Amino acid sequence: MASSPTESLSTAPAALRVMCARALMEVANAVAGMFTAGAGQKVDVIFGTVGALQARLDAGEAADVLVLSAPLITRLEQSGLLLAKSSETIGSTGIVVAVREGAPKPDIATEASFKAALANARSIAFSDPAVGGSAGVYLAALFDRMDLADVIRRKALPQQSGGEVARRVAEGVAEIGMTQCSEMLAVKGVCVVGPLPAGLRNDTVYRAAVHAESSNANAARNFIAMLIAPEAHPLLAAAGLDPPPAR
Repeated sequence: MASSPTESLSTAPAALRVMCARALMEVANAVAGMFTAGAGQKVDVIFGTVGALQARLDAGEAADVLVLSAPLITRLEQSGLLLAKSSETIGSTGIVVAVREGAPKPDIATEASFKAALANARSIAFSDPAVGGSAGVYLAALFDRMDLADVIRRKALPQQSGGEVARRVAEGVAEIGMTQCSEMLAVKGVCVVGPLPAGLRNDTVYRAAVHAESSNANAARNFIAMLIAPEAHPLLAAAGLDPPPAR
């Protein structure tokens, strides 16, 4: 006898829940689609800044897979919130400087020229450090270190995400934008000038791991395996991320 619709629904696997840093949005969405096509299991991906996702975890929220900055994954491992030996390095990305497509490119080759470019810019967009994104937090500290905090404050356009930073640049609202390369490349109309000058760079490494309370641990491991597979490396490169070294 054929099963009823209710019976079919009851045997369908629960959706795999993934909490992922926004810098990997393009990659995570692509892998989620491939995972669903291959395994027949839906994937719900929740994106946010690393700080925002950490706050949700601190409040007791859980997910099957966590894709976060390496330092946070390490802290979660040490606190026992992750399955032992489940974490894997996905890739890394750095902060870049960008302008609107067709606009003059500022000289950012050295620390001095980078500082002059920021001082001369009409407006500068970057992630609001209060949101907790890796790029925003780092840039706020960098501006202080370079004695640029007051200058930046007068022309700052703090945004809620790296994606919004890129959009303000594409719209011409911001003359210069700075955020993770992966978030900048995802928006059309933006021209990446280059990374921060040598000595000022601070690449963020992202890792993925299985939550200790996951009821989908095997599926979660399989999802992570797809994220780190060689087949995913072109996705990482296209999104502005460097894959981990070959094992």
